[in-house]
Amino acid sequence: MARPLLIGVSARIYRPAGPVRDLGGVFTKTLHYLEQSVAHWIMSRDVLVVMIPAIESQGMIERSEMSLAAYADHLDGLVLQGGNDIAPQTYGEQPLSPEWEGDLVRDRYEIELFNAFVGLGKPVIGICRGCQLINVALGGTLYQDIATQIPQAITHRDAAKYDLQLHEMNLVQGTRLAALYPNVTQATVNSIHHQAIKELGRDLTVEAVGVPDGIVEAIRWRGPSYVFGMQWHPEFLALRELHVAQLDGRPIRDDFLAAARARKEASAFDRRPSGA
Repeated sequence: MARPLLIGVSARIYRPAGPVRDLGGVFTKTLHYLEQSVAHWIMSRDVLVVMIPAIESQGMIERSEMSLAAYADHLDGLVLQGGNDIAPQTYGEQPLSPEWEGDLVRDRYEIELFNAFVGLGKPVIGICRGCQLINVALGGTLYQDIATQIPQAITHRDAAKYDLQLHEMNLVQGTRLAALYPNVTQATVNSIHHQAIKELGRDLTVEAVGVPDGIVEAIRWRGPSYVFGMQWHPEFLALRELHVAQLDGRPIRDDFLAAARARKEASAFDRRPSGA
């Protein structure tokens, strides 16, 4: 029986701060965690999910003892999940407001992961923050806050509605994303972000834009391996019947996993003994 695909998912990072420290127990510790909905969106009979922990200089393991590149060697693909803002310093800016300072540690960790997987030609997919991380890792920049920097934009985040905050987007025809949804030119997606792509990173192309503000909703790398990012959360669509009207994320997931399988098979072929 063939080994299942092993898909790595970057960790979300929780750090205790302020009144939270008074809760005691595990809430006084730094936590790396995987959102269940992301794991369940990727998992299937022949796909296993592995959370990849960050390696910080303050931790018990020295960076010299372990490289994140080792995960890229053994895993077949990478999912960059959502979470905290990307720190403006990561793309050469300063925070315009203290609450937008982001997470420099997670940025460094995920960029290292991204480069390791791309360097080996293994597929990468980014969800929300993950989409923005791909853009920044390739030299792009972000709007730190849509509402203040793009006044004409529609609402892209509503804390009360959370994943029920919806809007329309246009699929750019002729792209790989559009090919996954034949005869679909406009679709409904959820929206849980207040930052967005400003300047595109190297060799990235836009595959979907918000309606009517034109904010970038999906990107793809034109390089030699599979790299795709989307601003919406396809993993939330299975949580409520209300979501059936939204864009089905399964074609995107299946396309990513097919790319991972193809890369795995090609790697296995390359490792065959001469004459086999």
